[in-house]
Amino acid sequence: MITSETGTPLASDLPPRLGSLTFHGPLSEARATRMIERLAAAGPADVLDIGCGWGELLLRVLEAAPAAEGVGIDINTEDLARGRALAERRGLADRVAFVEESALGTDRGPVDAILCLGSSQALCDPELPHDPAAALRELRRLVRPGGRVVLGEGFWERTPTEAELAGMWPGATVDDHFSLGALVDLAVEAGFRPAWIETAGAEEWEEFESGYRYDTEVWLAAHPDHPLAAETRERVDRQRSSWLNGYRNVLGIAYLTLVAVA
Repeated sequence: MITSETGTPLASDLPPRLGSLTFHGPLSEARATRMIERLAAAGPADVLDIGCGWGELLLRVLEAAPAAEGVGIDINTEDLARGRALAERRGLADRVAFVEESALGTDRGPVDAILCLGSSQALCDPELPHDPAAALRELRRLVRPGGRVVLGEGFWERTPTEAELAGMWPGATVDDHFSLGALVDLAVEAGFRPAWIETAGAEEWEEFESGYRYDTEVWLAAHPDHPLAAETRERVDRQRSSWLNGYRNVLGIAYLTLVAVA
């Protein structure tokens, strides 16, 4: 193991994080392109990305809508730094801000367009169970009438069995998600019209799940005796098992392009 003069492991020697992912979710290039085209066609002046991560989708929206400016908010410092570097590299640094802050109760609206992919929990009270209805009401508050929201939200493809729930995340229950129909109904109740409804396919899921762990698995194979190997191995083994033995072919991701009712 290579260390600095102070004995701290160098960054290049540490387990990598998500380097093989373009998007932090089961989203293909083709689907992302179509979603961006629909969003950019509305000519947004300002775009808010909630739980932006490194903001790949936000940056692509700004490239497709050259009059727009964007703000991405997240609480992960490393992801935000990656987003700023990407923006600088692509000549977008003067049109986008990556801000480390909570989305709960944010006053960064109203805006013309919102991205919220796999991050609706950031709009909910962390002391309460995740509530997509509450998140949708918040999204409606944050977007102008006629504005667009692209929401990526989990739903049950079918009711999970007890064995499948036991294999998922700790404390998983059937109440953690709605069916797709019930989720879309919640969007309508919150003041949206569902302009486009689509769901991630099996190939998108496999690309995401494998890409999520790929760099770490390769690192573990090369560093089996590293001081961080045991905890890293335990973490990725648990993640992989929760997918293969729990939510695979049970949990879906819906991508809803929503238009705010005037």
